[in-house]
Amino acid sequence: MNIFMRHLVTEMGQDQTKHQIEKGLKLYQSNETHKALHVWTKVLEKTSDPGGKFRVLGCLITAHSEMGKYKEMLKYALAQIDAAREMEDPDYLTEGYLNLARSNEKLCDFQKTVSYCKTCLDMQGTTVSLQLNGQVCLSMGNAFLGLSVFQKALESYEKALRYAHNNDDKMLECRVCCSLGNFYVQLKDYEKALFFPCKAAELVNDYGKGWSLKYRAMSQYHMSVAYRKLDRLSDSMECCEESMKIALQHGDRPLQALCLQNFADIHRCRSDVDLCTLKVHCLREGIFRSREQQQELRQQVVKFLQCVEELELYCAMCGESIGERDQQLQALPCSHIFHLKCLQTNGTNGCPKCRRSSLKPGFV
Repeated sequence: MNIFMRHLVTEMGQDQTKHQIEKGLKLYQSNETHKALHVWTKVLEKTSDPGGKFRVLGCLITAHSEMGKYKEMLKYALAQIDAAREMEDPDYLTEGYLNLARSNEKLCDFQKTVSYCKTCLDMQGTTVSLQLNGQVCLSMGNAFLGLSVFQKALESYEKALRYAHNNDDKMLECRVCCSLGNFYVQLKDYEKALFFPCKAAELVNDYGKGWSLKYRAMSQYHMSVAYRKLDRLSDSMECCEESMKIALQHGDRPLQALCLQNFADIHRCRSDVDLCTLKVHCLREGIFRSREQQQELRQQVVKFLQCVEELELYCAMCGESIGERDQQLQALPCSHIFHLKCLQTNGTNGCPKCRRSSLKPGFV
């Protein structure tokens, strides 16, 4: 085969690789993640083009990040670095090290994240590499926050914001604002913790028409956390529901997990209020009993029992209230709670309340 024919075959191979990568992207954007992964994996197996290999590895890194499969993400990031080294291109190397930093950030290996970010910043690439520096600073800020080095985290976020403003990069600005929201939650400055994700939400509304829905989901989640910390539970629930809805549509499993945790915290906060009410009823019942005020006593007993019923603070087997005496309890996988003695006496293999399997119960 002469040189011309070889060049032609190479170009055809590159075009086919590009076409398959774009096919995978369309499937991924349509939430057909597994089909997209299948297409990209086949491309990776067949292509001999280093550039095509680098790009498809980037797609696989992003997909596995959003699926929460961080070890797989790291595996593809390491392969991408090898492809970048093969091409000896500083721009590709910078992007490769950035993905390696992000992978380690997701795996909470923050020291390695900082190290790879510093490698990125030391690379002498072209304008393309310099445009990635804002994302590098953001990842470094997240790593410093994970290490509780708050001053360096804030410095990195401020640098990332400057890069975002200088390059008019609204997506990066949105991501930095969300990270700053998390930063101020940890510092317990909840007004600022709300301000920054609200700013991110404004950016999504003003500029995010063509953006991925994950930016809206991310801003809504961080707003929800801040609202919860400010005890604005209804606003927190509304934002968390919006974030969860998008996370489910997008298949973003890590965000789904964060939303579930936040839902639990919101309900816990609401239950704390209910438990305080229960405690007040209990104390007032004792006061009226000691004063022999029978009518008021009966009213308090009724309110106490209503509160117990609403909170399901009773054993469904014996009917007695839970928590009045120091008794050993048992929680089944369905989250229903009973007196351990009641379950042992009845010897049931399923939950007496919902009839679900009671395998692998835990003790409370």
